[in-house]
Amino acid sequence: MTAKPPPEMIAYVRVTHLSWQEGLLRGEIETEVYQWQFQWHFKRAKLVVQPSLGRALIYEPLGRFLEHSDYQLEPGSDYQFVLRAKF
Repeated sequence: MTAKPPPEMIAYVRVTHLSWQEGLLRGEIETEVYQWQFQWHFKRAKLVVQPSLGRALIYEPLGRFLEHSDYQLEPGSDYQFVLRAKF
């Protein structure tokens, strides 16, 4: 018997603010079920996600996405990635 892969959901990311001087990237993230705001302090590798409802689902995948893509992200732009988790 093979294990089923976890369900997938698309996470849509919108970058709303970028400051190289502050080392800060702000934005919004939305899935079919949840919406959050985030702040990525890339000089300190610190991620803040609000509100707390559903945050455990998105925190680690969003962190990986931001670490991989932060220098390519631009304010006003939309991005997406696949979120695999048990909901």
